Amino acid sequence: MLAVGEGISIDTAQAAAGQPAGGEGRYFNRELSWLSFNQRVLAEACNPDYPVLERLRFLSISGSNLDEFLMVRVAGLAGQVRRQIEEISIDGMTPQQQLAAIHDAVIALELRQQEIWRDLRGQLAETGIGIVGDDRRDTNHARWLKDYFLEHIMPVITPQAIDPAHPFPFVANQGMGILFALTRAADGAELMEMVLIPQALPRFIRLPGEKAAYISVEDLIRQNAGLLFPGFRASGHGVFRVLRDSDIEVEEDAEDLVRYYRTAIQRRRRGMVILLQLQGNFDPAAEALLRKQLGLDRAIVIKTGGLIGFGGLSAIVDEDRPDLKFEPYSPRYPERILEHDGDCFASIREKDIVIHHPYESFEVVVDFLRQAASDPDVVAIKQTLYRAGHQSPVIAQLIAAAEAGKSVTAVVELKARFDEEQNLLWASQLERAGVQVIYGFVDWKTHAKVSMVVRREGGGYTTYCHFGTGNYHPVTARIYTDLSFFTANPGFGRDAGKLFNFITGYVEPQKMEMLAISPIGLRARLYECIDREIGNAQAGKPAAIWAKLNSLTDSQLIERLYAASRAGVHITLVIRGICCLRPGVAGMSENIGVKSIIGRFLEHSRIWAFANGAELPNRRARVFMSSADGMSRNLDRRVELLVPIRNRTVHDQALGQVMLANLLDTEQSWILAPDGSYARMEKGETPFNLHRYFMTNPSLSGRGAALTSGRRVPKLALRRGKV
Repeated sequence: MLAVGEGISIDTAQAAAGQPAGGEGRYFNRELSWLSFNQRVLAEACNPDYPVLERLRFLSISGSNLDEFLMVRVAGLAGQVRRQIEEISIDGMTPQQQLAAIHDAVIALELRQQEIWRDLRGQLAETGIGIVGDDRRDTNHARWLKDYFLEHIMPVITPQAIDPAHPFPFVANQGMGILFALTRAADGAELMEMVLIPQALPRFIRLPGEKAAYISVEDLIRQNAGLLFPGFRASGHGVFRVLRDSDIEVEEDAEDLVRYYRTAIQRRRRGMVILLQLQGNFDPAAEALLRKQLGLDRAIVIKTGGLIGFGGLSAIVDEDRPDLKFEPYSPRYPERILEHDGDCFASIREKDIVIHHPYESFEVVVDFLRQAASDPDVVAIKQTLYRAGHQSPVIAQLIAAAEAGKSVTAVVELKARFDEEQNLLWASQLERAGVQVIYGFVDWKTHAKVSMVVRREGGGYTTYCHFGTGNYHPVTARIYTDLSFFTANPGFGRDAGKLFNFITGYVEPQKMEMLAISPIGLRARLYECIDREIGNAQAGKPAAIWAKLNSLTDSQLIERLYAASRAGVHITLVIRGICCLRPGVAGMSENIGVKSIIGRFLEHSRIWAFANGAELPNRRARVFMSSADGMSRNLDRRVELLVPIRNRTVHDQALGQVMLANLLDTEQSWILAPDGSYARMEKGETPFNLHRYFMTNPSLSGRGAALTSGRRVPKLALRRGKV
């Protein structure tokens, strides 16, 4: 089982569905479990092992995470309450009960963010990075600030009086503004003015000089109210910020997905207000006006004297101070491919390859497509695209291939939340280049990550495949840990072809040789593997399951794991985010341990390992990588893949290195207790950091090291009783 330390302890929003009504204590609440995850992210902003700008980064991430949670998950619950939909959660709570628990947890989280911000602000000042505000005026920069306001801010903003002659302006999602209470000097008349802050303006502005100093755009506007409102005296002001419902639901009778999403994106900008944040000494009349005009209905209202919109702190994180950040890291290029003079096909043809991002470069995935685009023997490329980013080398290679006369098919998922607009743009560019663009299913998201290249070889055709756990996104590939699996195995090629036919033509695949696809057979394949472990345990054979996921929320899958635990199967789960499974409960889950890893990189790969009658790790184990998490949406309402790892070398790498390193980590791990609380894991006598291990050790696919410094890392070995 997992050893728990005495470090920071986090209670899952106090309740964490600790004893949920109607759920008999079998599950944790999904939403409160997510909030607990974000608390662990926020806790990294207090990690003394991290440089101060990296700690600030975690504070910024926690703010951005919370915004998305409110805009999607909380908005969904509020919509259920508004429509009187009494859908009961996995732990037996109504939408109204969940909203009440979430409200308290969000308020507590916001207060903690403010405390950490005050602490980090002081630490930043000690390192020479100052934050200029109303409480810390810098007379040395007064002239520059005034000129900057007049030249860069004032021409962009538009003050608007709030009275019967001026309708209340629309406040966009994530919009920020300032309400000024003014008194006219000439006659003492009182006036209320609103200034909406355009999102195109920088949130934090860097002052000139070698010594870094920043001012928030709202503070700069407030300090220059006299220039903005000549002849008036500001008797009060307050900054506000609005979050709106940003989820998009696809209607079953949508005749044209592209047209539907173009209009839905516009509707999203005007969604119901979910959160109103108020900063400063708000005039009571101004606050009442905001509440009335924004049409608050079950919205969360937070008043604070501190910062609002913590996601904007990312601008300060970008300050050029390498001494206040993690040691720079450059991914390695796979040695196996370099040994074949950069020929991806020759390397894959020789033997299956697994690439471990971000320790190994995402460029190899781009090179795989680049070579396919320029190779005269390549006749066809098929590609799924879920999130590709704003600057996509993958898109560029698909366009190049189509322009070179190859048959190119791209499955572009329009339902990738918050990337819908970008994906519409990519789809349009691909179509103009001659790519056959498919939008997949109306009801299901295509979340599988597959690239398939068909090449003429030796009088026939060879299919080369790439299967990934992460998106074809060059930015996230540098900070998310994911696996890329390349193979020329004919069975994988035939299955990949069936997968694309299923997506493009609704031809349901029959007799799959390697892959398991959701929503058709992936759940059944997992159940079959779990049941085999149950049978082994009952027969007195070694029985164990190791799994690494982002989230586990599906009650049926959880019940299957509970059954395995009761049968004596030893289960260790590495679940970074949401976990509704309650571990360590006698008679239900005493053989299940759960840990969460939060660190420099975001753990994103999904791996399943089943002992198959021997102690893990072993070469007989059944090992899979997947694009799917343990959630109902992934198993029942998305097109996902479960990819078996059968090549001996790749099998050893995925199980004996990647999975095992996750289990051995002590420096970045949190342990989930039966009551829903998380505590940092004991570092032990020989602390182990899996991120540093893979940054300093040879790559999975060859030799090399990326960091020139760093302590010697231990050889990976499982110590019984510690995992």
